[in-house]
Amino acid sequence: MSGRVLIRLCDPDDPAKLHEAFAAVGWDKPVALFERYLHEHAAMSRHLLLAEVDGTVAGYVTLVWKSEYPPFAEEGIPEVSDLNVLPRFRRSGIASGLLDQIEQAAAQRSSVVGLGVGLYADYGAAQRIYVRRGYIPDGRGVMYENQPVPAGETVPLDDDATLMFTKQIDRHP
Repeated sequence: MSGRVLIRLCDPDDPAKLHEAFAAVGWDKPVALFERYLHEHAAMSRHLLLAEVDGTVAGYVTLVWKSEYPPFAEEGIPEVSDLNVLPRFRRSGIASGLLDQIEQAAAQRSSVVGLGVGLYADYGAAQRIYVRRGYIPDGRGVMYENQPVPAGETVPLDDDATLMFTKQIDRHP
């Protein structure tokens, strides 16, 4: 991929742009989702970054300051949430750039950042990038809707089945 990559905070015009870009590839990312993210960003409960290539939406990432995952919430670990890069921009460093900047934001408040990653094949690229970047499983096993899955239990293998990871980062208050 060639072109100028810009990673920036989202602005009020971006929810519609994000929705259109993801709808064009068949992903259900409603405008209301991005409007909520933008509202939460303004309320300082979420950090929202957009990646563009030559002015075209390429992806986004959010960081929630108070995770819904109880161990992260109890330990004050911010959680990377909802990282997505459009297929045509993958394997070009966009996800790494988004993660670089969201980790820098997390470092303003914490020396650890966390995330959850899905367990089925669609998450394979995400699983690999997180491990390459130094994220390690938190050791609590498989979660379903942020709750532990007891041994022998059966849960759907969908987006709510995750393995939670953490990474040590240099804190920059």
